[in-house]
Amino acid sequence: MRWAVLSIATLLTVGPALAFDGTKSPNQQTPVEAFRVGTQALRTGEKAKALPSLEYAAENGHALAQWKLARMYAEGDGVPQNDLRAFEYYRSIADNHADDNPGTPQARFVANAFVALGHYYLDGIPKTPVKADAVRAREMFSYAASYFGDPEAQYYLGRIYLDGTGAPRDPKQAARWLGLAAHKGQYQAQAMLGAMLFSGDQVPRQAARGLMWLTLAKDACPPEQQAWVAKLYDSAFKQATEDERALGLTYLQRWVGGQRD
Repeated sequence: MRWAVLSIATLLTVGPALAFDGTKSPNQQTPVEAFRVGTQALRTGEKAKALPSLEYAAENGHALAQWKLARMYAEGDGVPQNDLRAFEYYRSIADNHADDNPGTPQARFVANAFVALGHYYLDGIPKTPVKADAVRAREMFSYAASYFGDPEAQYYLGRIYLDGTGAPRDPKQAARWLGLAAHKGQYQAQAMLGAMLFSGDQVPRQAARGLMWLTLAKDACPPEQQAWVAKLYDSAFKQATEDERALGLTYLQRWVGGQRD
C-alpha cells in the first residue's frame, strides 16, 4: 500500500538546475552522478557547489539527494532555513518510497522522512498550508514504526499514546511501542519505559525492570539530554528498596551480557 501524504507541490516550485561540476551540464549527468558530486562537495565544505548538484539529483527522483536537501533546509545548513521546502522534500520521499523493502540501507532514510513529517504535522508550519494535525502525525509515526520498525518512530508513537495526542491515551499501547524502541537502544524510550514500569503508571509495576531501563538510558543519553534522564533515574533510585535495586542490577548485568528477556 503506497502512502499518500499531503501534496503541496503546486505551492512550491523548484527551479531548473544549473551546471555544477565545470565539465558536464546537468543533462549530461545521471542523478546518481550528480548526487556523488553533491555529496563530495559537502564533504569538502563546499555547500554552495553541492546545492545545484543535489537539486538536480533530487528533481530526478534521487531519494537520498532529497533527504539531504530536506535536512539542509530544515536546519538552515548552507541554505536559508525553510521548513516548507524541507517538508516538500520529505513528502516526496514518503510518496515515492513508502513501499521500499525495510531491509535495504535506503529504508532508514525513508523512515526518517516519515518521522520528520510526523513532527511537522504535530506542530504545523506557521504561515503555510501545513497545519497542526495530531491525527496525521500519529499516522506518520505509526507507518514508520510498524512497516519500517524505526525506533525513533516507535518512541514518538509511544509518546503519542502516553500523552493522548492524536489518539486516546493508552498507557498499554504506549508501553508496547516504547518497549520495541527501548530494545533497539533508543535511550528516550528506555527512560520513559523505565519510569512507567517503576511507577506502575497504568501498567503492571516492575520496579527492578524499570531501574534497569533507566540505568541504560542514563548511560546512553548524550550530554545535552542528561538532565531529564538523570532526574527520572535519581527519583526512582531514591524510592527503590534494596531488593529492587539488587534485582535491577541483576537484570542490567544480564542485559549487558546479551540476555534480552
